[in-house]
Amino acid sequence: MQAIPTALAGVLILEPRVFGDDRGFFMESYNRRTFAALTGLDVDFVQDNHSRSARGVLRGLHYQIRQPQGKLVRVARGAVFDVAVDIRRGSPTFGQWVGAELTEDNHRQLWVPPGLAHGFVVLSDSADFLYKTTDYYAPEHERCIAWDDSAIGIRWPLAAHGIEAPRLSAKDRAGLPLAQAEVFD
Repeated sequence: MQAIPTALAGVLILEPRVFGDDRGFFMESYNRRTFAALTGLDVDFVQDNHSRSARGVLRGLHYQIRQPQGKLVRVARGAVFDVAVDIRRGSPTFGQWVGAELTEDNHRQLWVPPGLAHGFVVLSDSADFLYKTTDYYAPEHERCIAWDDSAIGIRWPLAAHGIEAPRLSAKDRAGLPLAQAEVFD
């Protein structure tokens, strides 16, 4: 496995070794020792989640203000554009974002440490999105930043994939601008 740093401290793109032939492929999607060696972190994942979403569904930008979650995310089927936003007020990259295309073919994963907001948009007909978290889901602490906040300026590749407008949940339509959101100090 290889770790590729991004412009945001702590956010990493992970590329596993994939062994494939005409029968299919094999890859180790997670190994605690390998993850620790690559990241310098010894995290305890406590929950695995799996979502399936249709083309154009945009989920995010989500985070938990208490019980913040680190997330190791990947796509088992389809393709998404995955985004992390730094919402650690003391960070030199506060309010900045990074994005990566995660697909069933590139097998890439994104490590999003606690203290960042996270979201993705589905670029394929549908996508199965899997992620491990370092803390349990706590809906009372969940917050949402507006996916289209101009102060953050995420360049979602919607038009490039024939998506006129993202499909949002009521929660995501009610996301707050970063300037009004509760963030990490």
